Amino acid sequence: MSLRDLIFGRPLRSAEHERQRIGPATGVPVLGLDALASASYGPEAALTVMIPLGILAPRHIVPLSAVIIGLLVVVYLSYRQTIPAYPGGGGSYTVASTNLGPMPGLLAACALSLDYVLNVAVAISAGVGAIISALPVLQPYTLHLCLAILALLTLVNLRGVREAGLLFMLPTYLFVAMLGLTLGVGIVKTLAAGGHPAPVSAPPGFPPATTAAGLWLLLHAFASGCTAMTGVEAVSNGVPVFREPRVVNARRTLTAIIGILVLLLAGIAFLCSAYGIGATTPGSPGYQSVISQLVGAVMGRGGFYYVAIASVVGVLALSANTSFADFPRLCRVLALDDYLPAEFAHLGRRLVYSEGIIILALLAGGLLVAFGGVTDRLIPLFAVGAFLAFTLSQLGMVAHWRRVGGPHAKRSLVLNACGATATAVTCGVIVVAKFSAGAWITVLVIPLLFALFVRIRGVQREVDREVEASGPIRLDGPEPPVIVVPLKRLDRVGRKALRLAASMSPDVRVLHVLTQAPDEDPLQVHWREHVEEPFREAGLKPPELVVIPSEYREFFDPLLKYVRSQVRVSPHRYVAVLVPELVERRWYHFLLHSHRATLLKELLLYRGGPQVVIIDTPWHLRDREGEGDDEGGPPPKRRM
Repeated sequence: MSLRDLIFGRPLRSAEHERQRIGPATGVPVLGLDALASASYGPEAALTVMIPLGILAPRHIVPLSAVIIGLLVVVYLSYRQTIPAYPGGGGSYTVASTNLGPMPGLLAACALSLDYVLNVAVAISAGVGAIISALPVLQPYTLHLCLAILALLTLVNLRGVREAGLLFMLPTYLFVAMLGLTLGVGIVKTLAAGGHPAPVSAPPGFPPATTAAGLWLLLHAFASGCTAMTGVEAVSNGVPVFREPRVVNARRTLTAIIGILVLLLAGIAFLCSAYGIGATTPGSPGYQSVISQLVGAVMGRGGFYYVAIASVVGVLALSANTSFADFPRLCRVLALDDYLPAEFAHLGRRLVYSEGIIILALLAGGLLVAFGGVTDRLIPLFAVGAFLAFTLSQLGMVAHWRRVGGPHAKRSLVLNACGATATAVTCGVIVVAKFSAGAWITVLVIPLLFALFVRIRGVQREVDREVEASGPIRLDGPEPPVIVVPLKRLDRVGRKALRLAASMSPDVRVLHVLTQAPDEDPLQVHWREHVEEPFREAGLKPPELVVIPSEYREFFDPLLKYVRSQVRVSPHRYVAVLVPELVERRWYHFLLHSHRATLLKELLLYRGGPQVVIIDTPWHLRDREGEGDDEGGPPPKRRM
């Protein structure tokens, strides 16, 4: 097994695609980690905004969470309808493009793209934040841990969707079990204590209150808490990854994800209020995540605490996998519509869209470096893209039901209209509340992405128009090309090029650029004996030797000038430059030999012009001396 196969897995045949599809049990960790993990940082984001309220902050988390849960249910019902309506993958881009037009669809794609990249950065940084809560000594290595987890996720996803799902099942269901048990025990203790349970491990104290709970502060907290809704769209985007019946499996997966998320959000809010748990300042010494405080207060800081925190860390870090599952698929659809290069639509060796995975990792890594891997610095940028995509998707579904009709169309239309209204209002609240805290970056980036995609499509359409042709190919007696062979000396590499040139055209020019002035040039001295006479004996026209002295020891400019001169002399013929090249077999050969041929090909490609054709004539260095014939190929046929 090669090292590449060991790291990335063996290549998969196209026929194995069906075996890579997943069911609901695997779909929850593949497409639901983002949504489930947001239960750990969504409430914390809201509580972080309410730190100035001091001890009063936990009292407001329950009503805020209730509003968020209500909004979540509306969005869930809307996407539950989207899945059967678009079983080929009903993401915001597809729905909006089909029903609202290409420009709204592209706007949704920009919002989704930004959301997916931010999700990776936020999820990983939140996971590392949970690690630091348990092991504060690791705080100086926050960014290093973030980048290490990102590299691991990239590698796992390059191995394939099914492998990622199987790997993530254990931490996902362990997280649900540990957090669910914590919430269950905490609720029982709260009810038994009449609503005022005693914490096993007391959470940190609250700072003095510096402000009152005004409407602006609560709206700001609501905007931050809405990050708990990110990832809801993932299942409707990823319907094609499910095995048959796809729609049924996708809807079951979505229901399971939303059901678990609602229970987690409600339980966390209730216990934070009961135990008096608030947020600590992110990135500061003594920082503890809300989940760390909650588990410690309910279960203590024994073995259960560390297993629970480990499960939280695992799910938070791995929740970025939702973006790794959906972002490459979005890139594929954009590439099919010419908004991205065609390579993004091609399946890789493991039947995943490798280019999209790699680009996502690079963009998320840049964000982590730019923001130092601290979650709270990324939160203000996060929810705008998600809610803009939600809104455009729901508006698209409203147009869909108006167009297709049906017995339940009116009810579905009303539901999607309610969802669109709710998410649009929420998106506006998030933009206003978070604008000065960093949401302005999102508002700026989305139009820039939009302009970039439009420009890429314009360039690709221009290229398509220029190279497009129709009708039979024209073969109206093309003349043989002028063959130019740059030679330094008549070694095996050069001889192979001359033999190939002789088989292609009777008009061969050997270009010899003298970059120094030796007493006797070996090529010119032996030219007649070693080249002209063998060509005549074979019945071939001998090549013309063109010697160009170079006073300033330049090689490329004289050669390019000569090639362009041949183009001017023969405007109706191709000028083919045969480039003799030594191909290295060992790594140290690469260091020892000149790479002039590679540079020459690049210069000819960009500066030669449309009539210039480049033909590579490689000579492969043998692993053992003496292999192969003297000339490197069959003899040329005699021309009569």
